[in-house]
Amino acid sequence: MAVFVKAVDLGSFAAAADALELSGPMVGKHVRFLEDRLGVRLLTRTTRRQSLTDFGRAYYDRCRIVLAEAEAADGLAADQLAEPRGRLRVTMPVHFGRRCVMPVLVAFAQRHPALELDLSFNDRFVDLAENDHDLAIRTGDISDRAGLIARRIARQRMLVCAAPSYIETHGQPGGIDDLRNHQAIVYWRSGRVGPWLFPREDRPPAEILPPHRLRLDDLDAIADAAMLGMGLAWLPSWLVRERIQARTLVKVLPGEADFPYDAHALWLPTPHLPLKVRLAVDALAQALPAMMA
Repeated sequence: MAVFVKAVDLGSFAAAADALELSGPMVGKHVRFLEDRLGVRLLTRTTRRQSLTDFGRAYYDRCRIVLAEAEAADGLAADQLAEPRGRLRVTMPVHFGRRCVMPVLVAFAQRHPALELDLSFNDRFVDLAENDHDLAIRTGDISDRAGLIARRIARQRMLVCAAPSYIETHGQPGGIDDLRNHQAIVYWRSGRVGPWLFPREDRPPAEILPPHRLRLDDLDAIADAAMLGMGLAWLPSWLVRERIQARTLVKVLPGEADFPYDAHALWLPTPHLPLKVRLAVDALAQALPAMMA
């Protein structure tokens, strides 16, 4: 199969022979062996050119899949004896990346001295194929992930918080519907402001977008503005944990469940996922849930 595929890819038995370090007649023997075993002609050859038959085209496509799977299976054995090495290129959201993902990947690199890290922090959606990244970390909705493989690596808890001074002045919201009577500080990206979400058992989450006059594209800046009493904020628990412990922010709506906001690792489909990528994703999936608690 490998000889047949190489002959098709390179366009001639002679070119396949050079690439595989075989004689031209030996390449022909391999192809004829397949044809004899299958009882079907795969290639039509003349003195000037060769072309696939209809069956040969279908068989060629299947052979490529079989060979890729065989290479992936051999790669599993090689991984058992190998160390992750080379350059690992990861793109991630700014704050979740800097505060949560980067420490895990840096510790991962410390354990594997042959590994290099290229980390990119950006809240926009990055095309892995065009930007030559091995891995993308995304939070929230990934419905646009066509052509990518995704694995959930963490689940953030989103909660509503405010400064004690804001609560003293404007009162505590009585429920999620009461949020419409309060000012909010909202996150926006690419000109779009998303609603705040609240889980509902056996139903789609409730969506609320409170009135707002502050729209920021930086989560830390939203938390800082909330600390100044400028309004309510809907933020991940890991970002505001220390502020809540210090009482510079307080959680509001204690009777409402926190919305689970997923984080995923995404990569391009490949017959054999490189060891450096597989182990990096495993490290993130193992370490991040504890940070989210």
